[in-house]
Amino acid sequence: MTEYDAVVFDNDGVIVEPSDQSVLVDAVVDAFAAFDVPVDASTVRQSVAEDAVPRDLIADHGLDAEAFWHQRELTASLAQQAHTRAGGKPVYDDVYALDALDVPLGLVSNNQHATVEFLLAHHDIDRFDTAYGRQPTLAGAARRKPDPAYIEQALSDLDASEALYVGDSEKDVVAAHRAGIDSVFLRRDHVSDVSLDVEPTAEVADLRALVERLPELH
Repeated sequence: MTEYDAVVFDNDGVIVEPSDQSVLVDAVVDAFAAFDVPVDASTVRQSVAEDAVPRDLIADHGLDAEAFWHQRELTASLAQQAHTRAGGKPVYDDVYALDALDVPLGLVSNNQHATVEFLLAHHDIDRFDTAYGRQPTLAGAARRKPDPAYIEQALSDLDASEALYVGDSEKDVVAAHRAGIDSVFLRRDHVSDVSLDVEPTAEVADLRALVERLPELH
């Protein structure tokens, strides 16, 4: 169908619905509580929105940054897993369109690797030949998109040199460019009003449209 030798996808907002921010905020509050540090939701909401390590807050309370971040990642992953079991983070109904692709597929997410593994297993998604999320360390956090490291790792697994990355954020487009591959911005409803400062190779509304347009993209 296409001259690309692999297609790699983001996960949250592309394959499954994005995480509910309130679930993640509560998880970060719980992570601080594990170190006997009381914080309220408003204190951590910005770091959650930016998916950032709250270094100032960690330093203010004299916490070991690596130990805290590991706890934060564990707590956030378990919270998302529980939310999914309760009906959250469903699979988008157009994911079946990927069955029409005859090239290797990969998945690279900024979510925790443990969360990615859980979501794929829970939703019985076995279409991806390789999948990566971030490791629960500060070094793992530093390798998140727009850093291309995890995308490059997936491309190596797939032995791909002419690949396409599909995501729903500017970070996805930038990471693809840095990895030296084409990009598609998936403009689902939750990013319908987002303006990009970088230009993707193409923009589509859903995965069905992606599959239809692939032959003309490369």
